Amino acid sequence: MKTILSSEMMDIPEGVTIKVKAKIIEVEGPRGKLSRTFKHLNLDFQLIKDESGKHKLKIDAWFGSRNTTAAIRTALRHVENLITGVTKGYRYKMHFVYTHFPINAAITKSNKSIEIHNFLGEEKVRKVDMLEGVSIIRFEKVKDELVLDGNDIELVS
Repeated sequence: MKTILSSEMMDIPEGVTIKVKAKIIEVEGPRGKLSRTFKHLNLDFQLIKDESGKHKLKIDAWFGSRNTTAAIRTALRHVENLITGVTKGYRYKMHFVYTHFPINAAITKSNKSIEIHNFLGEEKVRKVDMLEGVSIIRFEKVKDELVLDGNDIELVS
């Protein structure tokens, strides 16, 4: 069964600007600018103002099935993740876990790469480059802890 019109709206916080053009959403805030494309979804995106003058993002799905209606909330969550990224950013904490062979790590290229030594007792050095916009820090206060920082949740995670 198809629903004639499914619609959801979300508020846009102060200090954040959103541009919608051909199903490409660009979010700009104090920490930078992120964009995401939704061309694979059959949804309509609109920027509107309500009676009180607040900006809102409205997503519509015309004649959609159950999956299309569920995609509305998914798209809204992705836009909320973009807004959180450009306002607060994302931080992931990781710990080295080992029992017999202690893992050693060295952060290189100004927090853009990490070299892992003695993983499972191997002599091979594993080198991992961070994705664009992600930095890695090793805190000395907590033993064997890495912290990944960035704006885009998909790149940081």
